[in-house]
Formats: sequence, C-alpha cells, structure tokens
Amino acid sequence: MSNVAVVRMGPTLTLAEKEGLLAALRAAAADETVRAVVLTGTGTVFSRGQDLRELDAALRTDPATASDTVERHYNPITLLLATMPKPVVAAVNGTCAGAGLGFALACDLQVWSATATLATAFTKVGLTCDSGLSATLVRAVGHARASALVLLAEPFTVEQALAWGFAGDVVAPEEVEPRALALAARLAAAAPHALAASKRLLAASAGRSLPDTLRAEAAEQAALGLTPDHAAAVAAFVGLGRRRLGREG
Repeated sequence: MSNVAVVRMGPTLTLAEKEGLLAALRAAAADETVRAVVLTGTGTVFSRGQDLRELDAALRTDPATASDTVERHYNPITLLLATMPKPVVAAVNGTCAGAGLGFALACDLQVWSATATLATAFTKVGLTCDSGLSATLVRAVGHARASALVLLAEPFTVEQALAWGFAGDVVAPEEVEPRALALAARLAAAAPHALAASKRLLAASAGRSLPDTLRAEAAEQAALGLTPDHAAAVAAFVGLGRRRLGREG
C-alpha cells in the first residue's frame, strides 16, 4: 500500500528512537503520495515510553536539561500525530505505557491487541504527564477516572479501558497490524481534504463556543464545496440513486 505509511517504534524511546520517529512522521506528513499513516511498535511492545537508562544518564550529567526532550521530541511528535492533515491509525500491538499511551491516544483511530497492558506510569518515576495525556485521557475516560489512572499509575487492561471510554477495535495480537492497515487503506481512499478539515474541526472543538464552532464548520464546508472530490462524490451518489430508481422502475 504505497499510499499508507507505516511508522514503527522501538520498545523504548531513546534519543535516537525519538529523533527517528519525529523524522519519519514529518516525512509522512509532507509526502503528498501518503494518504494515511499507521503508527505501531515491534514484537509485543507498542512503546514503554522513555528509556529510563538514558534518562538516568541524563540526570547524572545535567538534571537541568534532562527534561528538554519533552519540548524537543514529545511535543512535536504528539502535535504531528494529532494535527497532520491525514489520518493516523495506532496499531497498539502490545505494552503501551507513558508517552506510548499518549501517542496512541493522539492518533485518530486505534486498534488494540487484546493482550496489551496499558499504563500511565509517569508518577512511578516522579514525573507527570507528557505527550498530551492529561488532555486525551480526560476526554477518553473522564476527569475522575483519569485522575486515578495518572495518580496511582496502576496498569490496566484493554477491556477495562474500553469499558471506561476508550475507542477502537480489540483484536488478537496477530490481527492488530492487518486491521490497522485495512483501516488506513479505507481512509486513504477517502476524500483527503474532507478528512483534513474534519481533523481540524475535531481538534479545536473543546476550546470553541457553539457559535464559533458553527462558523468554523461553515467555513470548512464552503472550502470543501469547491473541491473536485466533493463534486465527484456528489455526482457519483446521484448517479447511483438514478441507477437504483431505474432498476426499481
């Protein structure tokens, strides 16, 4: 599927891994031939989050700069996943913790391995949320549940997550990537400008009043109404309706 880019992470987020991930996502976002992206991991790990050995070394060298990676890597990675003008599917093939969970929830759609273990993990190493998790987790499960998951940092199952409000498909481990690729192919075949506009509207919805939302929707609709994709889709729909009427007649 040349119009679907698969971006694969290593088990832990070392400096090299974060820089490679950021570069790969930037390349996918800029490539006009790529219409959808799948983010996944390797083996039975989606991502355990920050590599703690590397973090320990950074703290020993210069504690004042050890957290610079949040601004340099985690923030731009999360922003790319959430705001690139093409859909991103998280194929969560296994363990998903810390920034890994933030990355998964920043994606537009998720496919979860039925055997995956999830965790926020941050407070167990004396840190707090990054990668947008303080916002995406609240939106997914509500403030009270998110507070418990972040403050206690206990691992939880995919079944629990879906019962609390997570979205996505739950499949056997070997079906995660094929299901994600199928979803991405379906999205890649859709009208790209409509998908990009929908991402923009959904991303901004939490901070907008209803009048502002309505104005934004109207502006996006007006712009999309001028695209060839819109005209072709409407013509195809009308043509299908005529053919059905002809058969019924």
